[in-house]
Amino acid sequence: MSEDKVVVLDVRQMPPWERHPKIFEIFDGLTPGEALKLVNDHDPRPLRYQFMIEREGQFDWESHEEAPREWVATIKRVA
Repeated sequence: MSEDKVVVLDVRQMPPWERHPKIFEIFDGLTPGEALKLVNDHDPRPLRYQFMIEREGQFDWESHEEAPREWVATIKRVA
């Protein structure tokens, strides 16, 4: 996989209980330099806190609101 690879995952149609496990599954399959672009229907702040606890030092995080009910977070694997 190349360092500029980005996996896009839109979780807006997924049941809430399936979202975090799927996100972590994809992130764990990334190599350093690769990223997960997550599209969500709300601010993914709770997910970021979970990453801070469970994957400390392994990621960079950027998120912003694109439109009402459309938040985008880019989670880059750094380690």
